[in-house]
Amino acid sequence: MKKKILIVDDSALMRRVLCDIINSDNRFEVVEYAIDGADGFKKICAKTYDAVVLDVYMPKMTGLEMLEEMQRSKVYANVLMASTTTGEGAKETIRALDLGAVDFIKKPENVADARHEEFKKRFLDLLDVVTMANKNYMARAGAHFTQDTAHKGTTFVSRYDVNFHTGRPGAAAGSRAGDSEAGKTVKPADGRPSLSRFGTGSTKSSLTTGGWTDIPPASESHPRVPGRKIVAIASSTGGPKALQEVIPRLPGNLKAPVLLVQHMPRGFTASLANRLNELSDVEVTEAKEGETIVSGHVYIAPGGAHLKASKTAGTMKLHLTDEPSREGVKPCANYMYESLAGCGYDEVVCVVLTGMGADGTAGIVNLKKSQKIHVIAQNEESCTVYGMPRSIVEGKLADEVVPLAQVAEQIIKNVGVC
Repeated sequence: MKKKILIVDDSALMRRVLCDIINSDNRFEVVEYAIDGADGFKKICAKTYDAVVLDVYMPKMTGLEMLEEMQRSKVYANVLMASTTTGEGAKETIRALDLGAVDFIKKPENVADARHEEFKKRFLDLLDVVTMANKNYMARAGAHFTQDTAHKGTTFVSRYDVNFHTGRPGAAAGSRAGDSEAGKTVKPADGRPSLSRFGTGSTKSSLTTGGWTDIPPASESHPRVPGRKIVAIASSTGGPKALQEVIPRLPGNLKAPVLLVQHMPRGFTASLANRLNELSDVEVTEAKEGETIVSGHVYIAPGGAHLKASKTAGTMKLHLTDEPSREGVKPCANYMYESLAGCGYDEVVCVVLTGMGADGTAGIVNLKKSQKIHVIAQNEESCTVYGMPRSIVEGKLADEVVPLAQVAEQIIKNVGVC
């Protein structure tokens, strides 16, 4: 049976082009279209579709507004965004992924480009993945959205009053920062809460959708492991949303740098880095050629470039290369992992999150030949698409298979804090 697709786009010409592409593949059938977000919302309330192709800019109700209305109304669908990098397009695409869109396709600059075989293949492959995404994905995204909105402006604290410098718990904190004098935060000039209550001196917010990062105290089950370590994360479809459950939960004094490959085209990774940086205590930036790698910093591989680490005059630096795509992607996680062979770190903590395909597996296999590694894979139930982690698990490479909510905790457990 063909998968039923709804197209939501205000351009009659673009609707026709996308409809022709979709109907040319015997896996899919466009069963309806909507001319704006308001029309699209009515249709998904009335019927169920295997996937919705959603434009960003539309009159009456934009694509983002439609996603917001879906979350408020608890109406769920697997959504593929048709996005643009012009103007605020990249930033709005990241917001769409925050709101539960499974993935996005960069819309061609003109209709003629949409008819090219390269775009057609990319579009149909993504559409297929979106239709197969975990059916609980939108519901989970909706829960996070509702919680985040309800708690906006309210600071929550961990059940442990943790000093991030030592990793040791103090007196138990209240459920809200305002419950006690010890729990109060200081608002800096930029309006974000500081972490002065933890003794870090940071002014970056550690708020997450679930509240303050909950870091367990050092114990036999959560040892602070000594040594120079580096964390390397790979993610793809569903990754931008998943990363918001991982990166903001890491403390600013994490005792390791973090390299991150998220499959995204050029022009979108900077917006992803900015979004994660706003939410996190660790510094998050798009990686730059030749910069020195430091602990407590997350470096995201730019779309359209491979990321590798190498030692130069005794210092670990990042390098961006323009080599051909591998496994059909650029940046490629395999490339990143292989570059860490003989990197001088005592251990590489490899983290593989949601995503289609098997990128990361070959790189970890090769890395393991010459480097001590520890591999954390996201479990199937919490993945949007259980592809990349499945390959790790079935290849018997995973040391731990954990739900998304526990990934940050396991990273901290393995690398410790300064």
